[in-house]
Amino acid sequence: MGANSRLTIAAHALAWIGLYQRQGHEVATSEQIATSANTNPVVIRRLLGELRRAGLMESRRGVGAGWSLTRELGSITLLDVYEAVDPGPLFAMHRALPDQGCVVGYGIQPALQGIYEGIEETLRHELARVTLENVLRDVLAAPRY
Repeated sequence: MGANSRLTIAAHALAWIGLYQRQGHEVATSEQIATSANTNPVVIRRLLGELRRAGLMESRRGVGAGWSLTRELGSITLLDVYEAVDPGPLFAMHRALPDQGCVVGYGIQPALQGIYEGIEETLRHELARVTLENVLRDVLAAPRY
């Protein structure tokens, strides 16, 4: 199983757009953002579409087309971004019900459910503490090669 990078790429895109807008630009294109994230513009457009549905982004078509933030970076938390791009639970149970005649098969889901809920609650609490302004500040303070 590979790690999910959707939150990371979405936070990257939002921080990039926020900085770009501070530099006097009204909108950013998915191609510009994709270059920074070193990914395909289609990946960026899909994520930005999800962020738009969550009310964090808006887009323009036609002349001057592109994406812009609907809120300041300081009012967008990583939890907002996480909920926009990864709305499902962090962990899932088996796809099929385990063998209920087996002691482990019978007890594994109840044993793990509370643990998973606690982890999810902790994750949400921590993501809610960090704004995209915090992320951009740390990005700009990072030592450059």
